[in-house]
Amino acid sequence: MTLEILTADRLVPAHHGFFTRRGGASSGVFSGLNCGFGSTDQSEMVAINRARVADAMGVVRLTSVHQVHSANVRTVTTSAPDDAPVRADALVTNLPDVALAVLAADCQPVL
Repeated sequence: MTLEILTADRLVPAHHGFFTRRGGASSGVFSGLNCGFGSTDQSEMVAINRARVADAMGVVRLTSVHQVHSANVRTVTTSAPDDAPVRADALVTNLPDVALAVLAADCQPVL
């Protein structure tokens, strides 16, 4: 199944997308496009889902944080994978081959 990506005309030319659950590899209670390594979903399925999102965005890396409801901001300075999740609630970068991700369930993401 193809990923469903929602975009907003008002955010152009920023390359962006809001992804639904459609097109993901996860099953059971995580059925769909679960991209959260902090969940109890199978890590292999989360990795597949994240790779699908990165591919859809045309980047080599999808990066996100362990969200903690803080004012902490992380600056992404490399395309290399993270060694450990960083506890923060915002990301910034100037790297064109990195997509910044915010995972949301019942909170409103801000772009």
